[in-house]
Amino acid sequence: MNKSIKYLQHSILFFVLFISSVGFSQSSGFEVIRSLEQLDQIYEHLEKYYVDDIQTGNLSKTAIDAMLKELDPYTVYYHESNIEDYQLMTTGQYGGIGALIRKKGDYVYVSEPYEGNPAEKSGLKAGDKILEIDGKSMENKNSSDVSASLKGPKGTDVEILIERNKGEKKTIIIKRDEIKLPDVPYSGMLNDKVGYIKLNSFTRTASADVKSAFVELKDKGMEKLVLDLRGNGGGLLIEAVRIVNMFVPKNQVVVTTQGRVVEENRTYKTQEDPMDLTIPLVVLVNEGSASASEIVSGSLQDLDRAVIVGATSYGKGLVQRTYDLAYGAKVKLTIAKYYTPSGRCVQRLEYYDKENGVTPAEIPDSLIKIFRTVNGRDVIDGRGIEPDIEVDQRDLSRLAATILSNNMIFDFATDYYYSHSSIDSAASFALSDEDYDAFKAYVLEQEFTYSTASEEMLQKMKKTAEDEGFYEDAKSEYDALMAAVVPSKERDLEKFKSQIKSILENEIVSRYYYQNGRAQNSFREDPFIEESQSILQNIPKYNTILGN
Repeated sequence: MNKSIKYLQHSILFFVLFISSVGFSQSSGFEVIRSLEQLDQIYEHLEKYYVDDIQTGNLSKTAIDAMLKELDPYTVYYHESNIEDYQLMTTGQYGGIGALIRKKGDYVYVSEPYEGNPAEKSGLKAGDKILEIDGKSMENKNSSDVSASLKGPKGTDVEILIERNKGEKKTIIIKRDEIKLPDVPYSGMLNDKVGYIKLNSFTRTASADVKSAFVELKDKGMEKLVLDLRGNGGGLLIEAVRIVNMFVPKNQVVVTTQGRVVEENRTYKTQEDPMDLTIPLVVLVNEGSASASEIVSGSLQDLDRAVIVGATSYGKGLVQRTYDLAYGAKVKLTIAKYYTPSGRCVQRLEYYDKENGVTPAEIPDSLIKIFRTVNGRDVIDGRGIEPDIEVDQRDLSRLAATILSNNMIFDFATDYYYSHSSIDSAASFALSDEDYDAFKAYVLEQEFTYSTASEEMLQKMKKTAEDEGFYEDAKSEYDALMAAVVPSKERDLEKFKSQIKSILENEIVSRYYYQNGRAQNSFREDPFIEESQSILQNIPKYNTILGN
């Protein structure tokens, strides 16, 4: 009998013995035993009778992934072959060259090397087309395949054949290193008194990195702080607690967890003396801020310690824990919900009550509860973290989205870099009108189509008017209105010039100044930053918002 089948049967025997030793009800224990026995029988019949040899390992992983998918998106199986994904999630580290890549046409391109890492030090540049890796063609490979080929143990070499600057081919040999994605990719002063810290993730070094940035900014004269959690999908809960600890007293409850297993019901309090109890603090969130980001922003809001600015966060109030499995695999399970100091859970979607194959629904408004902050302000659960000050986000125009997705901004920035040896500082760089006209001419040479939301709505209205018999009476007015909203590339390149120009400038800046340059350049037209500075410059308003 195949070794994998024997192992599965031994596993089933173990589960049967385990079930008999714990307090499951008779009916639930029977269901588990029956399911495991059926699974064993299916494997055995596949092994004996299936027309082709089966790949037991792949089949097992597929079955496990499908089973866990029925629960929630955060309960995940890490096979030993992709355990690096788990390590990247918890540590932000992997063995590789340190570069972002993107698929474009038949090949994958370097979109941005990380400054100070092997890719950048070896001369790899944004816009390089990856033709071969270690002699193997990368044509028609997807980004995941190319990424896997670039990764490897620290100290090993990888040979990359690239094409750049319209035809120049070059072989670059890069020695892989341990790449640590920074939790804090940028920190600096917005003005002479307001500091800024961007936090991208909550790996094991997150709180240490934030503390280090905080100390540096204090030395530069920081008197007020903006902590940016936009797009931060979370990570380790304990790191969130430690970051909150920087601004609130010792022994303060930050978060509690409650699950089906009593042992997972825990209370997390601050363990250290704070770094600063009085510094005015603004925390930025948006729909991409989740999990640990919501613990930080939610607890600071509940404790009236920070003004939350931006857009309502994602709404992930679930806690995961990772368990080791045999043969180097791991499983990450959702074990509890978390609750901020006021007692609220921000979880937006109810995964547990969904039917098979049905998308989970939002928690209904009838179940939403009101909670109180320390100063008596109303906050709600079940909807993520709602900001104290909401910022109107500038929606991307259809034209801007189209030229972004079609890599026109990326390609123009590449050409610009090779025709300009240097640019002004990241913070002050701006394209001239002549440069933008050149970009317009380039875009108009490309073949692409797009539609506007107004055009789509008018088409639906026409269909309704035709069904009701009103269209002929309003045809001339309809045609005139449609003419005004049908896309015109040349017209829209001027209409949305400010938006498109800002995106293009930021992409060009990244070619010279990398991630730090992107951050500095983006501050000029960032409504979140503008609102934050406005609040911090008006301390009476800041205190009023917090109910002080």
